[in-house]
Amino acid sequence: MSRRGTAEKRTAKSDPIFRNRLVNMVVNRIMKDGKKSLAYQILYRAVKKIQQKTETKSTIGFTSSNT
Repeated sequence: MSRRGTAEKRTAKSDPIFRNRLVNMVVNRIMKDGKKSLAYQILYRAVKKIQQKTETKSTIGFTSSNT
């Protein structure tokens, strides 16, 4: 029987470019072997390609689905 209390639930931090928690959660899902900078590069490259193809400057629904 453990004597420690339960851990407090922490909220995810927002990412530096889009300032959105959902982006950081996606990066954490992409991340492999602790390579967070590589996961950010993959995500930002994908967003850039989508923006170029659709010719918009939206954050591809990150803000609309999180608010």
